[in-house]
Amino acid sequence: MSIRKLTIMSLLVSIAVAGSTFISIPTGIARAYPVQHAINVIGAIILGPIPTVIVALVTAIIRILTGTGSLLAIPGSVIGALCAGLAYKYSRKMWLAGLGEVIGTGLLASLVAVPYAKILIGTSVASLFFMPAFLTSSTIGAILGVAVASNLRKTVLVKYLRSSL
Repeated sequence: MSIRKLTIMSLLVSIAVAGSTFISIPTGIARAYPVQHAINVIGAIILGPIPTVIVALVTAIIRILTGTGSLLAIPGSVIGALCAGLAYKYSRKMWLAGLGEVIGTGLLASLVAVPYAKILIGTSVASLFFMPAFLTSSTIGAILGVAVASNLRKTVLVKYLRSSL
């Protein structure tokens, strides 16, 4: 992995961690942190699936350690990052990266969160318990990520970065 790619990954992690301290939306049982999902979409478009999953995992771990995220941050961000990255890799359409984030986090991760929460947190809930919060957070973040990425795409910097990665 190149120094340039690692630098971009570090920048995305720092934006996601900083953003989660300032921007959160109460969604009933949990708080939605749409910046993480926006970073997943932007990372998917700029870096690809594997680096974006690494960014999501590192961000989730830092958020858990700093108290701005729960253990549910791991499946919520990593699965969405993988789906967004794969959707963009195979389609080259930004809106599909956003849709991949919503499907990955809002649907798949909310289902994975049920046994995950039972094992690690000791909470026993129905499968639809996490879905509204995960869908809200990932949808807001995906829309934000696609909007930012579409504006970034027009810049010379992103064209340069994409060609050198």
